[in-house]
Amino acid sequence: MAVTLHDVASLAGVSIKTVSNVVNESPNVTASTRARVLAAVDELGYQPNLSARSLRSGRTGAIGLVVPELSLSYFAELADAVIRAAEARRLAVLIEQTNGDREREIEVLSSPRMKFTDGVLFSPLGMGMDDADRLRVPYPLVLLGERIFGGPTDHVTMHNVEAARAATAYLIASGRRRIAVLGAHPGEVIGSAGLRLVGYRRALDDAGIAFDADLVAATTLWHRANGAVAMRDLLSRGVDFDAVFGLNDTLALGGMRVLQESGRRVPDDVAVIGFDDLDEAGYSLPSLTTVDPGRREIAERAVAALVERIGGAAVPPREILAEYRVVERESARALAH
Repeated sequence: MAVTLHDVASLAGVSIKTVSNVVNESPNVTASTRARVLAAVDELGYQPNLSARSLRSGRTGAIGLVVPELSLSYFAELADAVIRAAEARRLAVLIEQTNGDREREIEVLSSPRMKFTDGVLFSPLGMGMDDADRLRVPYPLVLLGERIFGGPTDHVTMHNVEAARAATAYLIASGRRRIAVLGAHPGEVIGSAGLRLVGYRRALDDAGIAFDADLVAATTLWHRANGAVAMRDLLSRGVDFDAVFGLNDTLALGGMRVLQESGRRVPDDVAVIGFDDLDEAGYSLPSLTTVDPGRREIAERAVAALVERIGGAAVPPREILAEYRVVERESARALAH
């Protein structure tokens, strides 16, 4: 037989209402009574009926996280950070994957499954600025990523332009002048690739270095294999370069492998910097210099913003930017003079 509130109340010597107040974290219970009830809960192994509680409160105790692709390390590590931030608030996280497909993203926004959450963190990849009005959904929603700006929801993102500018400036300060880029998306303006390329070009302008389109290698996806293909393309075209900026870490790691296979030494012949500060970046050989865009802060502030909206916060949509830093490791360092 399942343990009931009545069983806990009998053991603790209190009313059923008092047990309910403790289980539902009501502040109107003395510390000594709360301790006695919790001891009884532990002794009996009582498990609250979450479905019944949800019906009474109108809350599920869960939030949704919608991401493009968990096989991409950035989104896997972001999901981990979101789960940790949610657990600290006693919330579960339900994850949906869209594969970056616009139609799938739109479908998920209107999916009945969203009813099983109190609110959603949404990171689109296929949708764009023309889809901003689709974010007007009947539940709390916080936007992540760089596909839509100025929309009707809170938006937690990173300093893409400034962080990419800092990464490129770091290479320039180390004495590099011919800096190749892996991962550009031709014609993209809004989006990680477009914004980071803007930051790259601004750093070149700051240093008085002319932009050379031959140094920019385009890719579709941002996987290691794409970084490797882009690097082979640069090498096959005979492009002269002394540094590489991978627009994310996985591109940089794929490109670095090809450089080493070609006999080029990293960082002596070619310096390499990435973007994202993935866990594996610290364990590559050489370890990867990169940009930490504030992933943990993004997760924490996004969950906090969503919890505020779930609680009824009625303020205008906010854009929240995480802080970034260049993480110095072995793949890029100052040239010896």
